[in-house]
Amino acid sequence: MPFLLYHGRSRTQGGPRLAAAITAGVMAIAAVLLAPRPAAAGTPWLNVSEDGYASFSVPAASIEASVGQVSQVVIEGNFGPSSTWAEFGLTRRGDVYSGVLGPLKPGLYSYQVTGDDTKSLKDPTNSTGVASKPLWSTFLVPGDSARLLADAPQGQGGKVETLTYRAKHQERPAQVWTPPGYAAKGPKAYPVLFLQSGDGGSATDWLDLGRAKQILDNLSLQKAMEPMVVVISDGDGLRDLRKAVADRYRVHRDPAHQAIAGVAEGGTRALRATLTHPGEFAYVGSFAGLLADGAGRVDANAINRHVKLVRLYTGNVTDPAYNAANRLTKALDRARVTYEFDGVNPDAGANWNAWQENLIDFVPRLFRKVSDHGPSAGHGKLKGEFTPPAPGTTPTPFVTADGFVTFETTTDFQNAQHVKVWANWAPNGSWLRIPLTRAGDRWRATVGPLDPWFYYYRLMVDRVSVKDASNPTKVTTEPTWTTFFVPGEKARLLSDVPAGQGGKVESMTYRSSVANQDRTALVWTPPGYDPNRAQPYPVFYLQHGGGQSYTDWAEMGRAKQILDHHFLDGNLVPMVVVMGNGNVSDFNKELLENLAPAARARYKISGHPSQQALAGLSMGGGQTFGMLKAHPGQFAYVAAFSAGFGSATGVDAEAINSGTKLLRLYVGDQTDFVYPSFMTSLTTLNNLGVRYEFDGVTPGPHGWDVWQKNLIDLAPRLFKR
Repeated sequence: MPFLLYHGRSRTQGGPRLAAAITAGVMAIAAVLLAPRPAAAGTPWLNVSEDGYASFSVPAASIEASVGQVSQVVIEGNFGPSSTWAEFGLTRRGDVYSGVLGPLKPGLYSYQVTGDDTKSLKDPTNSTGVASKPLWSTFLVPGDSARLLADAPQGQGGKVETLTYRAKHQERPAQVWTPPGYAAKGPKAYPVLFLQSGDGGSATDWLDLGRAKQILDNLSLQKAMEPMVVVISDGDGLRDLRKAVADRYRVHRDPAHQAIAGVAEGGTRALRATLTHPGEFAYVGSFAGLLADGAGRVDANAINRHVKLVRLYTGNVTDPAYNAANRLTKALDRARVTYEFDGVNPDAGANWNAWQENLIDFVPRLFRKVSDHGPSAGHGKLKGEFTPPAPGTTPTPFVTADGFVTFETTTDFQNAQHVKVWANWAPNGSWLRIPLTRAGDRWRATVGPLDPWFYYYRLMVDRVSVKDASNPTKVTTEPTWTTFFVPGEKARLLSDVPAGQGGKVESMTYRSSVANQDRTALVWTPPGYDPNRAQPYPVFYLQHGGGQSYTDWAEMGRAKQILDHHFLDGNLVPMVVVMGNGNVSDFNKELLENLAPAARARYKISGHPSQQALAGLSMGGGQTFGMLKAHPGQFAYVAAFSAGFGSATGVDAEAINSGTKLLRLYVGDQTDFVYPSFMTSLTTLNNLGVRYEFDGVTPGPHGWDVWQKNLIDLAPRLFKR
């Protein structure tokens, strides 16, 4: 909840008491989520907060006891864009590998712990499991959009039992869900849905990953579906299974009361069976089925007469079924087969997150009349086949207009075992690694859709960080990082303004008596900058963080783009912005005696405190606080991004308050590792009586996604009081 604090008082609807409670609560949550956990037996490796933050704490001793020594540990799970499988890297702090990821959207997540690419193990503190994937565990992030995935109230749902049947001369299991109130004897027979898994999967995946029982229970309790029996299998021996079900359960045997659906190859089998033998099932659903040609010649009249519903589902372009669906719909149209298309799911690919939604949409359409035959809300049209450029024909990444990004390596890594792209595309800008797939002598992957924003990434080749040589962009302080931009309204302030309309960024070299060397700063001057105007320009000194330098605000922070847009939008007081090198033993002396005098000598800027601003991120924020303490009133406008205030010893609160027109503070969310110390700083400032503004938590980690937003908020506030 964003709120402003002034002299310890909150401007929220609830007043000071609510603000204090919020601050205390946030600090308590941060302490729980971010503090390394002891390696005690039985201590959960995963904790999920009510607002969807997943906090992992894995004892190093447990890793070593299970798989031996490792150099890195990741959590593999369906965390990536479109719920794709991705890796979240943990940081070793003492005896624990830990990290916080989120906020995750409501839904079911599966994961395993992996060291050094191949040494995987199951979380022994999580009792959930996936029968077909012994190392996987699951957890549910609750929320309104996932309410049908939650367990039904105790005793109110249906029942699942195993049915053993004989097919191809061997015993095979199927899982059978019977609805609430089902009785083995009685006059009423139930319709039946045969629900199949895909190749390489297990029938139990529909229960462990598809949440089929929860979905069916909840739909049944809401009376959103007809009472039916649902038979879950791997699709093998379907004829024998149908007979076994009819012999064991009170189900209709006629095709009009039977339905079939499946995922991937299971959907392909369901479609092919219906199109070639249209009298066997009255309802068919293909969830990302791969049948592309309409199964050859079909009897459209027979299909349209006997089959009441053919409904097709596909994920977005990351789903292998996307192109197959495009071809299939054209084939069915040519054959004049009546069908329904649920539309392209924009937020999921070929995974259980999509197939859960498919089941939720499909089941209420069975064995009843429905009025809605169109796509699900938010689903789009097929736009033709998705075909990235041929290998080796274009620099990467290749970015489509709707935010799908295709990465491709050069041929340099053809002998590598594992190649991944590691980028800031997790929720709110955290980093996730997505595996690339070998494509001949290159590696490839398509990721998305990504929100409009500025992204940075590096390749991980057999655990070694490597720059993408196909991308000419660079980050001076991070030689293996590369950047790309996804355009859109959300990212407008990070985009380049039209050529010739923005300000200028120049290098300024000056002599540093502190470093005893010539040093460089970057300086932004606004459009129309006039070195001869009578009134000096106000000046804003903007500092980088640890491990960074003066180039980072331009290369990573998009400072020029942000300042250009704000100026052209009429939001910015004309000012000069100096981005200096803060890697120095005495920052205060460097700024006051070297950098600022050099800037005043070269540019028409003011040296009056009322016309000077200072801000910095992380280490630069700490330096900013240090200047504020040592020289209160030297800069009338002060801001710190993701930094703690530190000790209260010797602080002259009265001098700070009288000499500072604006002290504005920013921090990322629970994924920002300085969050606890920052919240402690608010208490320190309150106790001192220092007046300040807190922008509220900026969603995101200790990274540029947060700091760009902080600069976007701060710059228009300068020199206006």
